[in-house]
Amino acid sequence: MTYARRRTGGQDHPDQAHRPDRPGRPDRQGEPGPRGAPDGAPHGRKPALRRRPPAGGRPPLWDRPFTLFFAARTVSQLGDAMMPVAAALAVGAVYGISGVGLVLGTWTGTFVALVLFGGVLADRFGARRMMVGADLVRVATQGVLAIAFFTGTPPFWLLVTMAALGGAAVAMFLPGMNGMVPLVAREPQRANATLKVADALAHLVGPAVAGVLIALTNAGTVYAIDAGTFVVSALCLGFVRLAPGVSSPAARGGSLRRELRQGWREFRARTWMWSVILIWMVYGVLVFGPLVPLSSGLIGSRLGPDAYGLAVSFLGVGTVLGGLSALRVRPSRPLAAGAVAMALYTVLPLCVALDAGLPVLLTGHVLGGGAMAFWSVMWATSVQTHTPAAVLNRVSAYELAGSVSGIALGQVLAGPALALASPARLLLVSAGVCLVGCVALFAIPAIRGLRRAAVGEGAGPAAG
Repeated sequence: MTYARRRTGGQDHPDQAHRPDRPGRPDRQGEPGPRGAPDGAPHGRKPALRRRPPAGGRPPLWDRPFTLFFAARTVSQLGDAMMPVAAALAVGAVYGISGVGLVLGTWTGTFVALVLFGGVLADRFGARRMMVGADLVRVATQGVLAIAFFTGTPPFWLLVTMAALGGAAVAMFLPGMNGMVPLVAREPQRANATLKVADALAHLVGPAVAGVLIALTNAGTVYAIDAGTFVVSALCLGFVRLAPGVSSPAARGGSLRRELRQGWREFRARTWMWSVILIWMVYGVLVFGPLVPLSSGLIGSRLGPDAYGLAVSFLGVGTVLGGLSALRVRPSRPLAAGAVAMALYTVLPLCVALDAGLPVLLTGHVLGGGAMAFWSVMWATSVQTHTPAAVLNRVSAYELAGSVSGIALGQVLAGPALALASPARLLLVSAGVCLVGCVALFAIPAIRGLRRAAVGEGAGPAAG
C-alpha cells in the first residue's frame, strides 16, 4: 500500500504519500512523482516497464501505450459521433420520431442493464481484453446495418436487435476504458484532459461528416465507416502492451454476485463518490436529460434549426476549451474546483429559457461546454486515483449506471412534463437545480475535501 489512510468525518485522507523514486520518504510537497516504479505501484497490479523522466521533470504522456489507447478511443469516438445523425435522418425517415426513440431507448436500456456485469468481467478477465471483444461485436452490428441500408430498407426488428447488441457491447467496453487510463498514462489528469479535447473535436466533426455523407450517398456509408473505426480501435488496443501483472489478471474464483457485491461495497464506502452520483442522478432527470429536446425545440422555433446547430457547435468549442484548461490547472482539491466550474453550466439552460439573443446564447453554450469538460476531467481522475486497481472497473460501472440511468429517465419524462409547464419554465427549473446541485457538491465535506492523489499512488483499501 502506497500510503496510510485515516478516517475523519467519513472521508479517507492520505497521511503519508511515498514517492516512487524515493521509497519510504513522505512527499511533503504533494507533487506527483513518476508512475511505474515498483514502490509506487498501486496494489493489485504491477507497473508497466517505462523509462523514468529526468529528475524534476514531468513524465512524458505520448509513449507507446497511451498513443495507441488515444488512437483507439479517438477513432471510435469519431465514428460514434456520426451515429445520432444517422439514426435521426435514416431511421427517422422510415420509422418516424417514435422509431428513433425506441431504437435509442433500446440501446440505453441495454447499456444500463448490463454495465455492472461489464465492470465485473473487466476486473475478472482484464479491461483491454473486454474492450477488444466489445469493439469486434460493434464491427459486426454496424457492418450488418451498413449492408441492410445499402441493400434496401432495414426491418425495424433488425434495427432494435442491433441496438440492443450495441448497447451490450458498450456496457462491456466503458468500465474498462476508465480503468485503462491509469495503466497507460503516468499522469491521469493530463491523459483525461487530452482525451476530453479529442472527444470534443470528434463530436464537432462527426455530425457534420455524417450529414454530408447521408446527403451525398447513403446511411449505409456512415454505418460502414463506424464499423471501420471499431476495427482500428480493436487493432490499436490489441497492440497495447502492459506489464504481465496488468495485462493478465489472476483468475477469480468468486461468483458474479459476490464480485458485484464487493464492487458495491467499495462504491458505497466512498462518501464523496456516491454523494456525487446521487446529485448526478438528479441532474440527469432534471437538467441533462430534458435539455436537448427542450432547448432544440425552443431555439429552433425562435431562431431556426441552423441556430440550434450552431449552438451545439459552440458547446463543442467550450468542451475543447474546458479540456485544455484541465491540462494546465491542477487543483489540490479537484472536486471542489470542479463544483465551482459547474456553476457556469447554469448559464446554458438559463439563456435558452430567457430567449437570449444569439451572441448570448452561443456564449452560454461555450461556458456550459467548458464547465462540463473541466468537471469531467476532475471526476474521472479522482475515481481513477482513489480507487483500488483490483475493483476500479466495477466501481466505474456503478457510477456509470447511476449517471446514465438518470439521463435516460430525464429524456423519457421530458415529453410528459410539457403537460405541466412550458419548455421555458422547465428550463428555468433546470437552471435552478443545476445551481443548487453545485452548492450541494461544494457543501458536502467528503466532496469538497477530497485531495488530488500524487501520481504514482494507488488507492488504499476501502474505507470502513
